[in-house]
Amino acid sequence: MDRISCQERLLPGRTLRHRWDFAVRAGYAAIELCAPGEPRDRLPELRAAARDGVVIRTVCAGTPPDTNDPGAWRDAAERVRTHLSVIAELGGAGVVTPVPTPPSSDGAAGDRGPFPDVVAELGEHAAKEGVTLFLAPLNRYEHPTVNRLEQAVALVREVGLGSVRVAAGTFHMNIEEADPAAAVLAAAPWLGHVHLSDSNRLPPGAGHLDWPVLLGALDAAGYDGDLAVEGRVPDEPEKAMASVPAFLRRASLRPGRAAP
Repeated sequence: MDRISCQERLLPGRTLRHRWDFAVRAGYAAIELCAPGEPRDRLPELRAAARDGVVIRTVCAGTPPDTNDPGAWRDAAERVRTHLSVIAELGGAGVVTPVPTPPSSDGAAGDRGPFPDVVAELGEHAAKEGVTLFLAPLNRYEHPTVNRLEQAVALVREVGLGSVRVAAGTFHMNIEEADPAAAVLAAAPWLGHVHLSDSNRLPPGAGHLDWPVLLGALDAAGYDGDLAVEGRVPDEPEKAMASVPAFLRRASLRPGRAAP
């Protein structure tokens, strides 16, 4: 539990440096960028923050376009490419993104369309930059096709690049996975990033997810990457976000059933 990070928008503070000061006091080890807008426009701010010691590990590229317009999805993929270059310059690990392309022009069920080609192209760019592309399955209400860990794993295996891995999200797993702990163990060889939020998309501890079981499964899987807190901004964010690292550490020490 040494790699707990937090998305920047959940941390109180006027600037990234102020948010980092709060994060360190609370027990977070890094920040995940997630602000809207073009990432290159923030480079002066981000470079200054990095010089001041702010640890920026990952970027969350956000949700996919709410349209089947191929142009919007191409723009989303290009934004991921830019994010990969930005996080590489900052010395971070990589970019977390849903699969940045629609299923097909006619939306046929089960048709993955150009997924492998787009992911391979972005994966090659990630490898060139020395970072990783983390593919995040989203629930059925937020992505047309890639909703479960096994689907993301299949795509990663098809692409066959070490620079492309899977990002698990506990909120989405609670909706889509019959057994989230078993899904984590099955995806273990391809798992590179984990997003943490509770059943109501508030911070861990604010809903009904079984955190000892989930964290126990990650431990049993040998996962040693980042655990990034994401989701909705809670009421009284300063109090809520200050308590999350300690909550997760306590939950990780409780007995939890790992899936067989």
